[in-house]
Amino acid sequence: MIAIDWTSLGLGLIVGALVGALFFTGLAWGIRLALRAARPAPVLLMSAALRIGVLLGVGWLIAGQGLTALAGFALAFVAARFTATAITRPSAGTEGR
Repeated sequence: MIAIDWTSLGLGLIVGALVGALFFTGLAWGIRLALRAARPAPVLLMSAALRIGVLLGVGWLIAGQGLTALAGFALAFVAARFTATAITRPSAGTEGR
């Protein structure tokens, strides 16, 4: 039987949820800034570089804690992604307006 380190999994879940929330908040903020900018490409590139760098850096630190923590981190990040897309998706009655 496989032994699961629940503390490590919990650490990964908590950190993954926080980094996921930070990642998608940064995405929304970067897009808002780019929409107001005269040249949006540099804003979007800097936003992407910062978000990806933070995600990979924290993921690297969590991976050092073990595979269980990394699995929790990945699961929580994917859950944050689904939550972010569910929140920002337009409701069925407002499409086409």
